[in-house]
Amino acid sequence: MIIFGVKTYTRLLATLSLVCPHCGQRAAQRLFENVNKFTLFFIPLFPVGTSRRMDCTYCGYASKVSKEQAQQLVTSAPRPAAG
Repeated sequence: MIIFGVKTYTRLLATLSLVCPHCGQRAAQRLFENVNKFTLFFIPLFPVGTSRRMDCTYCGYASKVSKEQAQQLVTSAPRPAAG
């Protein structure tokens, strides 16, 4: 018996303070990346799909984000000071 399937792994890319397109409030927007990986005997082997989404922490609205938009948002995010 062979056990296989797909598992989704979610990673937080950035948290940004932006205006929500749904509620219009300035709130923290979390940018997530979801990677679907093919698994064999519960061991993830290789990715089969990737998607990105942004969630509003004020109203809960979620919207899809393209790869290019996600890269632009991550590079424009302020970095915390080291020290």
